[in-house]
Amino acid sequence: QVQLVESGGGLVQPGGSLRLSCAGSDLGPYGIGWFRQAPGKDMEGISCIGRRDGRTHYADSVKGRFTISRDNPKNTVYLQMNDLTPEDTAVYYCAAEAYYYCSGDVSVREFSSWGQGTQVTVSS
Repeated sequence: QVQLVESGGGLVQPGGSLRLSCAGSDLGPYGIGWFRQAPGKDMEGISCIGRRDGRTHYADSVKGRFTISRDNPKNTVYLQMNDLTPEDTAVYYCAAEAYYYCSGDVSVREFSSWGQGTQVTVSS
């Protein structure tokens, strides 16, 4: 397992942008997923990125607005979030799994290491 720390959350107006970061001690061997949980709702897998091939996947709810990327020398994965709406308000989590292959829907069950979460609030 690997320790993960998310940062970059905050309060933003509708239509605004935020960039979340997920940092770990050595993320090279790990595929990364981003999840979010809104109040009263289940955890939603929104994006993933493979460990070396850069393969990515997005949930329909964020496709075209969010971009996941990774900087392996910095051991950091980013989630650029644009055109935010109030429906994006949630606690956002990153998760890691060794040798994870990002190929489709992102499931909580596929990841064993989790960050503590960062709050994103979209409101005017």
